[in-house]
Amino acid sequence: MVDDTVVVWDEALLAYDMGDHPLDPVRVELTMALARELGVLDRPGVRLAKPEPADDELLTRVHDPRYLDAVRAAPRDPLFAGFGLGTSDNPVFDGMHEASALIAGASVAAAEAVWRGEARRAVNVAGGLHHAMPARAAGFCVYNDPAVAIARLLDLGAERIAYVDVDVHHGDGVQEIFYHDPRVLTVSLHETPLALFPGTGFPDETGGPGAEGSAVNLPLPPGVGDAGWQRAFHAVVPSVLRAFRPQLLVTQCGADGHRLDPLADLHLSVDGQRATYRTLRALADELCDGRWVATGGGGYALVEVVPRAWTHLLAVATGEPIDPATLTPPGWRELAARRRPGHEVPLRMTDDVDPAYQPWQPNGEPDPVGRAIAATRRAVFPLLGLDPHDPRD
Repeated sequence: MVDDTVVVWDEALLAYDMGDHPLDPVRVELTMALARELGVLDRPGVRLAKPEPADDELLTRVHDPRYLDAVRAAPRDPLFAGFGLGTSDNPVFDGMHEASALIAGASVAAAEAVWRGEARRAVNVAGGLHHAMPARAAGFCVYNDPAVAIARLLDLGAERIAYVDVDVHHGDGVQEIFYHDPRVLTVSLHETPLALFPGTGFPDETGGPGAEGSAVNLPLPPGVGDAGWQRAFHAVVPSVLRAFRPQLLVTQCGADGHRLDPLADLHLSVDGQRATYRTLRALADELCDGRWVATGGGGYALVEVVPRAWTHLLAVATGEPIDPATLTPPGWRELAARRRPGHEVPLRMTDDVDPAYQPWQPNGEPDPVGRAIAATRRAVFPLLGLDPHDPRD
């Protein structure tokens, strides 16, 4: 297998544009501009690949054909209602099917490149639309591109795919689609559904009959910062991945857990997000011979956070991580200020936070994060042959 990285990209991916809406494609535009100016996309072994739209055969692996018909029809009907479309979360926009199908096609292209050995890693920062359901738009998501990519991998012969979702919101659509499939392990860390959309992702959601232990959910209380989040991640994710032994790792890397994000209430830093990406790559190297497909996801601090976080993701996927003290290039700052006047444009690639953490231990009086860890381990570890009370598991 070559040690290259494919970055799936075309400016046409910016057409997934819901108008005056939190999910603004400028965050993807600024990410790619920042990565380009920092030289990440010009590294040896990095190949940019232009995506093709996912066709109906691919999309109907996870979506109802009637839903595809509705997505196509909705922009032509000013009174359209149904299938979760035409709401404030999922407004109808011109070219909605084409834009959504292109994002799904980009994630499929990333997955195919890695599975076929054309690259060790692949990234689609425009992807990660993890809330879309088989017959319903939800949470700003029309087609569920991670699920379509995973379904394609299964069709190509994959037998064990692990999906890890670090978006602040539960990866409910991907979980729903594969809840009864033991070949797919879905792992989601998110702010508690008691406080945040979509209201799912409790520890006792562990997989359907015949697939017990194939869903892992770690809901965290509001206000958790890097140290608590990293402690939770390391107390659960490496263990369940090692028990599952995936052939390939797919990740949804939403940046909306950041303390500046306006739609949620976790308090992560760009430095903590960078540390998570490094851990995900290390786990792919350890368990999957490096095979890693990464997508973007949520993230609504459009200038202040997302471009830096996902440029770190691209750097980790393509080679050496970027030094956090690196200055953002003046040309990028000018572009960001022009594209989003009034936003504070960051000067460096760091929030000056040390994301160090204390490993989880089962003894003592647990804090809220410790209780969340313990609940998840009790719910799912025995189903995977792991001891929920042994910190070595």
